[in-house]
Amino acid sequence: MDSSLNSVLVEYRASANAFLSKYEPLALVFGPLLVLLLARLLQSFLDLVYEAGLKATFLSFFMATIKLIPGVKRRIDSEKQKVVEKLQSGGNSKRESWRTELPMAGLGTEVIEKMKNEKQKDVVWQGKCSGTVYIGGSESEGHFSLINEACSMFAHTNPLHLDVFQSVVRFEAEVVAMTAALLGSKVEASGGQICGNMTSGGTESILLAVKSTRDYMKSKKGIKKPEMIIPESAHSAYDKAAHYFNIKLWRVPVNKEFKADVKAIRKFINRNTILIVGSAPGFPHGIIDPIVELGELASSSGICLHVDFCLGGFVLPFARKLGYPIPPCDFSVKGVTSISVDVHKYGLAPKGTSVVLYRNHEIRKHQFVAVSEWSGGLYVSPTIAGSRPGGLIAGAWAAMMSLGEEGYLQNTKEIMEVSKRIHRGINEIPELFVIGKPDMTIIAFGSTALDIFEVNDIMSSKGWHLNALQKPSSIHICVTLQHVSIVDNFLQDLQESVTIVKKNPGPINGGLAPIYGAAERMPDRSMVQELLISYMDGTC
Repeated sequence: MDSSLNSVLVEYRASANAFLSKYEPLALVFGPLLVLLLARLLQSFLDLVYEAGLKATFLSFFMATIKLIPGVKRRIDSEKQKVVEKLQSGGNSKRESWRTELPMAGLGTEVIEKMKNEKQKDVVWQGKCSGTVYIGGSESEGHFSLINEACSMFAHTNPLHLDVFQSVVRFEAEVVAMTAALLGSKVEASGGQICGNMTSGGTESILLAVKSTRDYMKSKKGIKKPEMIIPESAHSAYDKAAHYFNIKLWRVPVNKEFKADVKAIRKFINRNTILIVGSAPGFPHGIIDPIVELGELASSSGICLHVDFCLGGFVLPFARKLGYPIPPCDFSVKGVTSISVDVHKYGLAPKGTSVVLYRNHEIRKHQFVAVSEWSGGLYVSPTIAGSRPGGLIAGAWAAMMSLGEEGYLQNTKEIMEVSKRIHRGINEIPELFVIGKPDMTIIAFGSTALDIFEVNDIMSSKGWHLNALQKPSSIHICVTLQHVSIVDNFLQDLQESVTIVKKNPGPINGGLAPIYGAAERMPDRSMVQELLISYMDGTC
């Protein structure tokens, strides 16, 4: 047996040597290396196509090639800089007078007067902004004064020191529990283990939910190359989470009703999928995604479902009690594993307060970071921030306790009625149409008769601060208590703006319509991202 095997090996060796003797030694050395290099390049190309898509990959390659032509890159950079300067609208000149060093002698209490003077330079925002300020009335009285006093009373506190500031620790726990109760924690279908923490805002809540889901699914299913699927109407915080936590992001077009397309999302699910997303409602159009169907898909696929309630958390539960047809979209829905909800929007809490909730502690424990080998001692932290402002937590607790269920019901009644009036008013302007069927207090509208971004520029010249949207081109207003008394003014200004653009189409001096329009039509999305980054780099 051994001699037979040896003879086969000798024969094979001789045959191999005879074959290889036809080639130069260097070719035999570098040939395999070249094949490996080509294989690596091919793999990198395929990975790029997988990440960005075939069209975007070839477009990126084409643009990179074009920029190699002498003078082309310089011309493109020059035009980009013009756009950035247009977006900044003279902001850099203002920065030149900003302080860069400490004053030699402190100002003492005079600093308050200086701050008041600076504050007077802010634009008029009362009733003129989409969203932004959700509390009604004057900032020097009423609910504003209440939460300001609460924040001031606890400005020195930090829940990191839970043995010292026990009052703030209790406030946070109660804010979380009261918020969870609004979103299904008391119903049997929730499982009775809803838990969570307060965060600095909706973005941090979403970041923590995604990070916790990633680590939970890794421990549960061993997923090492995680992917998540979101509708294109989902908040940009998911893009940030994907970027921070090395998660492949699939953004899927919405359906004809501008809701998450469950069938389209199903096609993207694979063995690496950890999370799908729905919104209640979505920021662009105020439309609630089909959470029940998404929950069924998540359950049957063995993956997680996050629902973004950042806008709807303190409206939809009360709108349902007022008789509005709000579909199930909270922890009463099977498959929902986490929820983000802002208290600093319709909860009327101070800015910088949000809540992230989980269906159970098994998922939430992956949010925490524990350090056992630090020379500074044993350390564990629940959220991204270590130290957190106890004053904001106290302000959120004060807001919720002062308003109570009756207060939130009354607020919801007012803003929902105002939203309906604005909806009807926009429909009465022939040149405009409302995007989809808004479920809440965000009304997005576009036009096929004129440039909607030019309408937005005219509205801006009248002091309004609305949100410009894309896919499709449109603008929206997020209705708050600030708008209750100025509905007629808004609709009148909108009608006048449409009339002006219809009679005199074309961009106005200083308007941003050309930039918004060009950005949406620009096929190279990486260039749009470069513009945004350059703008931000020169702004902050």
